[in-house]
Amino acid sequence: MDPVIIVGAGPVGLALALALARQEVPCVVLDEGPGKDEPRPARTVVLREDTAALMERLTGVPLAQAGARPAGWRSMRRKQVVHEITHDDARPAPLHIAQHVLTGALRTALAGERLVRVAVNSRLDSLEQEPSGVTAHTRGPKGTWWRGSYLVGCDGPRSTVRKLQDIRFPGRTAVERYAVAALRTELPWHDETLLHRMPPWRTSGPSAGEITARPLPEGVWRLDWLLPPGKELVTPELLLARIRETLAGWNHGTAPPYELLDTGVHTVHHRLARRWRADRVFLAGDAAHLLGALGTHGLDEGLRDVDNLAWKLALAWHHGPHEALLDSYQTERRAVVAARLRAADQVLPLLRGGGGLRSYVPGSARGHDALLMDGHLGQGALGAPGTYADSPLAPGRLEGEVPVGTPPGAAVTDVRVTAEDGAFVRLRDRLGRGALLVVLIAPGTGVWERRHWMSAGIMPRLAAAVSALPHPAELLVAESYPGAAAHTVLLVRPDGHLVTALGGVRPADLYAAAEAVVGGPTEAEAKAEAGAGAATG
Repeated sequence: MDPVIIVGAGPVGLALALALARQEVPCVVLDEGPGKDEPRPARTVVLREDTAALMERLTGVPLAQAGARPAGWRSMRRKQVVHEITHDDARPAPLHIAQHVLTGALRTALAGERLVRVAVNSRLDSLEQEPSGVTAHTRGPKGTWWRGSYLVGCDGPRSTVRKLQDIRFPGRTAVERYAVAALRTELPWHDETLLHRMPPWRTSGPSAGEITARPLPEGVWRLDWLLPPGKELVTPELLLARIRETLAGWNHGTAPPYELLDTGVHTVHHRLARRWRADRVFLAGDAAHLLGALGTHGLDEGLRDVDNLAWKLALAWHHGPHEALLDSYQTERRAVVAARLRAADQVLPLLRGGGGLRSYVPGSARGHDALLMDGHLGQGALGAPGTYADSPLAPGRLEGEVPVGTPPGAAVTDVRVTAEDGAFVRLRDRLGRGALLVVLIAPGTGVWERRHWMSAGIMPRLAAAVSALPHPAELLVAESYPGAAAHTVLLVRPDGHLVTALGGVRPADLYAAAEAVVGGPTEAEAKAEAGAGAATG
């Protein structure tokens, strides 16, 4: 079987290669660059808790040590603090990290992967599809042809893969624009993210209606100034004046010493590819979607693409075509990103449209500030992780289905579980291996050795049901789970989304749900079943 070809060596492409290699799928990464990334302190990314955990599982690196998890959040309007939040287990902080640090960790992890080859200075210029695979050609010092089973375009906003497949990429250009600076300094608050709207001081050039300050390690901060619509040139002199005025405004008129590390201008576009799959070719990350207004984060969504696609491609690579399963990647992920873009389009006129409701509704400005927090903090329609409740892989209504604290299609809560070897681990640690997870909720098991309860009660029957499933599954046991009664059985996808919760051991329901979530039988299995039925008849 030919390897999967991944076009693009940014964080999304590198993460996909690692995720596939972890599931024993060989890959070739076509990197048009030299194989290393220029350090850019002002080019940073914000990852939600579960996405950061995915990166740590893939890289084996505790990324929180290389980035920053702010202790809290505050938003201000003029001189008034409007909201203050302290991050804790109930409201975990996102991870803020320089993109070149994240990419470096991924490259280091890939260097030890026997199943992944990174071809540097290899720019894609053509590709051809056949029923049995994909052929790609790269130009460069050693231009050559590459043969693959599937091909995934992770090659950014100007995706060559997308263009070669003639996939439209409609949307909006320059939805928002920011001047950006990374600098080392001391601010009046410590280790908190600040969103400051309508600062009271006079600014150089066009008005800075919104400023964001995010902490990084070693006393470094990234500052973003929202620029007014238009194409006004942001000169170095103007940016330096902005920095001095902002620091002085936050420090009672006196700017503290600072070391300027990097600057830039960040333009936000909103676009969504019409198709994310064309037979054996897929799109992921910025090649499939662009977003970023109002605090939303495109790379975070791109890494969620990886988490969704990797196990599906791995299953198809190992066991043959699963068309319904592969189609579900586009159906699930495109719907989530489309909903995020629609929410931003609906909110933007309220938050950026001048007076609007503020002129007529007392207190509406405070509500707007709260709404603006959603994208930054990963909550509400702008920021909450997407769910796959309407997925074509959903099993439908099952007789033994019971409600728990997680609705079907949503990401499961990261509880402590007992693995098959008796070790206590986090549920999240068992994800990304390609196997389904079956979790039994059994209070009291945490205080007894596994050998005492593995052969007692319902465990033997559940273990037999798990071994008979149509896809490899791992049996785990948890003391408790939010909203779940004792003896509830959870079926969890390899990417951590809940398939169903069953009241007790129900082998038929468990089998039906497992078969549905892997897209039904493969073509070969279906033909074998049909042949067996004909022979029996």
